[in-house]
Amino acid sequence: TIPPFVMAGSRFLLAGAILYIWSAARGSGRPSRAHWLTALIVGGLLLAGGNGAVTWSEQEVPSGLAALVVATIPIWMVLLDAIRPGGTRPTKFTILGVVIGFFGIALLFGPANLSAAGGIRPISMIVLFFAPLSWAIGSLYSRGAPKPQAPLQGIGMQMLCGGALLLIAATATGQWSQFDAASVSPASIVSFLYLVVFGSIIAYSAYIWLLTATSPAKVSTYAYVNPVVAVFLGWAVASEPVTPAMLGAMAIILFSVTLISGMADRRRTVSTE
Repeated sequence: TIPPFVMAGSRFLLAGAILYIWSAARGSGRPSRAHWLTALIVGGLLLAGGNGAVTWSEQEVPSGLAALVVATIPIWMVLLDAIRPGGTRPTKFTILGVVIGFFGIALLFGPANLSAAGGIRPISMIVLFFAPLSWAIGSLYSRGAPKPQAPLQGIGMQMLCGGALLLIAATATGQWSQFDAASVSPASIVSFLYLVVFGSIIAYSAYIWLLTATSPAKVSTYAYVNPVVAVFLGWAVASEPVTPAMLGAMAIILFSVTLISGMADRRRTVSTE
């Protein structure tokens, strides 16, 4: 009952305001123009270009197909990190893990879900394919961009900028005219609050922190883990069926994540020694 850009923009704007105010209350310094520029670029690429594009395209694109396209994030991250100045060339194990993980996602959702693309407008698919590329570029850019000393302040600024851009998109696409606060369902309110706390304040903050703490390839494996968690929660909470084929696909995905993460840790240990 909440249009996608309105939902996403309001979610990030509220979460960003909470983090920014909380950080300011703890005595964080005043951010510079360079810090705000970083927040605008990263928030635009990750939240508006990445998350927003997926949110909008899923009005038409089946969730299985959308998940497969989003699962190209590790591929883009590894490729772009290899060709950017000062980047890291992937090991053969990283490449193998990325390929195996993508194959596992395709198996998890099955041919029926992945081929259900009939009747989808080309613009929806174009926007969807842009999303993982935008997310990968924003992730790599944020690693070396100037940010405030207080990490949560910078993260809050990114969400403020990304949320504002999404609300501008809501205005440009006429979604505000589709929004009626009185008709918002309780389920939508609960979903909104859940996304503010867990999807934005906790998950997004953890993702941005991990980008500075470990390799891009390792961080990007979240795109493989999320569908596995979603299937498990669907089984545990909504009693959705889990077939042996799905269990096999999840095992393949988790193996790929272990392969990528394990070899990254091994390479870091060897280089340290």
